[in-house]
Amino acid sequence: MIYSIVVTNYLGDRIKLELGKPDVSGFLIKSITGLGPAKANVNTTEVSTNDGSLFNSARLSQRNIVLDMVFINTVYGESIEDLRQKSYKYFPLKKSVELTIETDNRYVKTTGYVESNEPNIFSSQEGTQISIICPDPYFYSAGEDGNNVTNFYSIDPMFEFPFSNESLDEPLLVFGEIQIKTEGVITYHGDSEIGVMIYIHAIGPATNINIYNTETREVMRINTEKISSLTGKGIVASDDIVINTAKGEKSITLIREGVSYNILNCLDKNTDWFTLAKGDNIFAFTADSGVTNLQFRVENKVIYEGV
Repeated sequence: MIYSIVVTNYLGDRIKLELGKPDVSGFLIKSITGLGPAKANVNTTEVSTNDGSLFNSARLSQRNIVLDMVFINTVYGESIEDLRQKSYKYFPLKKSVELTIETDNRYVKTTGYVESNEPNIFSSQEGTQISIICPDPYFYSAGEDGNNVTNFYSIDPMFEFPFSNESLDEPLLVFGEIQIKTEGVITYHGDSEIGVMIYIHAIGPATNINIYNTETREVMRINTEKISSLTGKGIVASDDIVINTAKGEKSITLIREGVSYNILNCLDKNTDWFTLAKGDNIFAFTADSGVTNLQFRVENKVIYEGV
């Protein structure tokens, strides 16, 4: 069951359309289409000597969400004409809008562009039909699990009371200890595969980093000799490497002393760009040297095919 739809226009103005309380917003939603999975385009090739056809590829089409609404008087005294003009504010033509949808067990969002806003002004029950084109066919989680973070390291607290310092010259008190894990499990609950953001922070030197998806046997190799040729040094303390494996956004960047370097050519030519599949995904990393100087963090969004 759908409880509400929050509309945010390109200026940041928001309105909440509660299906059970239409007199608050003034928009009574009669129907919504385009909330299910988008249509897939399946490309095939017919072979003259065989029955049927051969599969080539498949892709999802853009999403088209259409809201059919009726204007009703609100508890704030807004008239039908006020509401018609308010719809122009929250659904401006050609501009982007964000829709956040709350259901029984999902809280998702998507972004689209208003294709049309067609009010039936001379009807005895005035309303409007709004069409929104979403180039990205997926819904993204807008709840607490909207951006999952998996750390491959932890800091164990070591300081306890009572305490004593047996030396005034040596640092004998330990406040915490960094535990480095070279393997971790990312549990993904989305409907479709999605790319990840991998963050690597160096607390010391390291050479030739290898990242693995142990389930699919995919591997991503970073050649630090090429990084040295490009920047003058290999991986050193305080370096950050950011890897984006999302489709259409693939990149790898080295951030050193506030300066960003594109190090895409420092990857192995047979590098795999990781994606998460539904269920458990096991990632691991190694290095030729200095593996304990590397702190890994993986972040991912959650996408759904429909509400």
